Amino acid sequence: MLEVKDLHVKFNNRNREAVGGISFNIEDGGILGLVGESGSGKTVTAMSIAGLLPRRQCTYSGDILLDGKDLLHANRSQLRKIHGRDIGVVFQEPMSSTDPLMKIGRQVEEVLKIHTDMNSVQRREAALEAMEAVDLQDPALIYDCYPHQLSGGMLQRVMIASAIVIEPSLLLLDEPTTALDVTIQAQILDLLRRLNRTKGISMLFISHNLGVVRRLCPRVAVMQRGLIVESGDTETVFHNPQHPYTKALVQAIPTREGRLV
Repeated sequence: MLEVKDLHVKFNNRNREAVGGISFNIEDGGILGLVGESGSGKTVTAMSIAGLLPRRQCTYSGDILLDGKDLLHANRSQLRKIHGRDIGVVFQEPMSSTDPLMKIGRQVEEVLKIHTDMNSVQRREAALEAMEAVDLQDPALIYDCYPHQLSGGMLQRVMIASAIVIEPSLLLLDEPTTALDVTIQAQILDLLRRLNRTKGISMLFISHNLGVVRRLCPRVAVMQRGLIVESGDTETVFHNPQHPYTKALVQAIPTREGRLV
């Protein structure tokens, strides 16, 4: 499905590589958690996969293959055909990722206008179905709303609806629950789990929180300073971390009793 092989990324204004030669894969229908502190290279990895890497500002090498198609070295025209259709992206801040002057329905439909021959009626129907799939109440009403009229949790569901409306094979989720309260966060994780199960969408879930990753991802890779320092089955990594940094992440997770794990 997705193969990342020996990925290196170095920005021209930095002395150290942002990503220092990492490799991982995600199988069809799989979910991989990529966890690490800010600056560890998680988002740069996602940008490289999504085709959003500012190539004139960095040097890069390695391979990123989606169903055998080269993403890292593809040209912009090739990437435009893949992005949105085969890869959906959900960012951390839904308010900053939406157009405040465009109604919600039109934003959910945008990828359909680019990648399909659907007419306006068909696009509206597909958008409403996607909004219903992410548990937005009264999609027809929300369709005609503007972003400022919705809560953060509702907007995050809108972003997920926009990413899945064309049913991509891979969903990249960059800290999608960080800005949400704990209750809404749990609802979004349950939603992603259901979408993975019912639609078979593979996911790369990026977070700084190993506890959140544990709730969603069967497999996890831990990044520190541009390197993957530990990876494997999430429960194994959680209960028996081998790297000192992973141990620190696990120990930072509070329990219900108020103690650290």
